[in-house]
Amino acid sequence: MDLTTFWFIVIAVLWIGYLVLEGFDFGVGMLMAVLAKDDTQRRVLLNTIGPVWDANEVWLLVAGGATFAAFPEWYATMFSGFYLPLLLILVALIVRIIGIEFRSKRPESSWRRRCDAAIVFGSVVPALLWGVALANLVGGVPIDADGEYVGGLLTLLHPYGLLGGLVTLSLFMVHGSFFVGLKTVGDIRERAIALGLRVGTVAASLLAAFAVWTAARDGDTMVWVVGVAALAAFGAGLTAAHRGRDGWAFVGTAVAIGLLVVTIFSALFPDVMVSSLDPAWSLTTDNASATAYTLKILSWVAVAFTPIVLIYQSWSYWVFRRRIGVQHIPG
Repeated sequence: MDLTTFWFIVIAVLWIGYLVLEGFDFGVGMLMAVLAKDDTQRRVLLNTIGPVWDANEVWLLVAGGATFAAFPEWYATMFSGFYLPLLLILVALIVRIIGIEFRSKRPESSWRRRCDAAIVFGSVVPALLWGVALANLVGGVPIDADGEYVGGLLTLLHPYGLLGGLVTLSLFMVHGSFFVGLKTVGDIRERAIALGLRVGTVAASLLAAFAVWTAARDGDTMVWVVGVAALAAFGAGLTAAHRGRDGWAFVGTAVAIGLLVVTIFSALFPDVMVSSLDPAWSLTTDNASATAYTLKILSWVAVAFTPIVLIYQSWSYWVFRRRIGVQHIPG
């Protein structure tokens, strides 16, 4: 395996980590609008992600930094072509952070309602637009012979891209519901699982449609196999939730999201961005990569620091592993 392929896989793994971990954060944020009955229950929801949500966002920063360092042409074309959607995602994430961090700073109910609205907005928008962006990488965007994006915002909002957005939006809501079921006790846990099962039926249909569409476009056997595996994992998660196996339900949705990312990157390889104008103008792991010396240095850095990050984040999840309920929230 050459270093360009290795770093393509590394970036795919970083996106898996980000979407699996931040995915349940987005799901919990969306549930603020539909699951919690009062302020105490909303505080329970926020406390399930309180110790981990900011660490989960580190995966996005590392994925972006790794793309910039390992594939500068990919980074330049993607971030210029997807400028408006990515800017909207960034604004939504900032609004979400403000809602989470400042919600408890004032006691007025009107203030907390506005913060809750900010959290919901900051969760729905990225959950939708990340799916749109990833689907466009595979579906193809107008890239000219100079490797420059020549489309507009509406170019990205075609049926395949919008389907990708709906898939991530629904999967994250189910993922977040099962995370709440895993982390809480009492009435809020039961309603979270029930909501996850209801939304899960729709999410399974959307996931199946997206997996078939992606595999049919690519035609590779590997893409078909991984797509079917993603759907099977999601179905296993729904079955586990129905049987009251909260841990396995969460594992099922996590594996499904991870395999969805594998499906997209498997269909993409060896391209990193597909040109809809001419396949010869597509960016690939070869023509978009940094020099071999740069990739070698990056590899040594990754080997040195990745275990530290994984150990720290695993430790934080272990420390805050216990379930909580309304009885644990002080007045």
